[in-house]
Amino acid sequence: MNILFAEDDENLGKMVFHLLQKEYGRVDWVKDGQSAYDYATFTDYDVIILDWMMPELSGLEVCKKLREKGYKGGILFLTAKDSVEDVVEGLDAGADDYLVKPFKFEELVARLRALSRRVDKPFEEVLSAEDLELNLTTHVVKRNGREIELSKKEYELLELLLRNKHQVLPRDIIIERIWGFDTDVTENALDALVKLLRKKVDEPGKPSLIKNVRGVGYKLRDSHGN
Repeated sequence: MNILFAEDDENLGKMVFHLLQKEYGRVDWVKDGQSAYDYATFTDYDVIILDWMMPELSGLEVCKKLREKGYKGGILFLTAKDSVEDVVEGLDAGADDYLVKPFKFEELVARLRALSRRVDKPFEEVLSAEDLELNLTTHVVKRNGREIELSKKEYELLELLLRNKHQVLPRDIIIERIWGFDTDVTENALDALVKLLRKKVDEPGKPSLIKNVRGVGYKLRDSHGN
């Protein structure tokens, strides 16, 4: 399950993020509402966990905007607001569930498990583009049947591109997703990582699967070469 976790409280966020990583593996943590919306726009998450009160955009605003945009995955609110009116407002905004702080992590996991069963969004075990396949369960990458060994960063970049293969990913979004918010990594480091990944996944005599969109970022080349 691919999860986006939005929480601006540093201590709570760090604790829940690490526990979610141990439980599910694929988790992104953002600390404000605008970043939550941006990440959800560029990545197909199975479930999004939103704090209600966040800088820039509230969790409620993020939830409304995502549902208006057509997001079909599960949305769960984490909040200290516990009145009936608040619960109703959150559910009316498009949330599927509501967990009041403080909470036990075991309860959050149980809610996420139930939510993943309810939402009309089947889990993708294999991501693919042309004859390239990435298995999310085994982490095995193959092209035309040939197994490819990737480093952790190369794998993360390829998974990100495959999950968003129909759109261009801006450079700053890729850097944040691969290296984190507070990184001092430059665009040169991203270009170097792309070069290493191309060497491993591209095949001689064929155009590179990874297309550089000048001034914007990267995307996977589609079957028409675009």
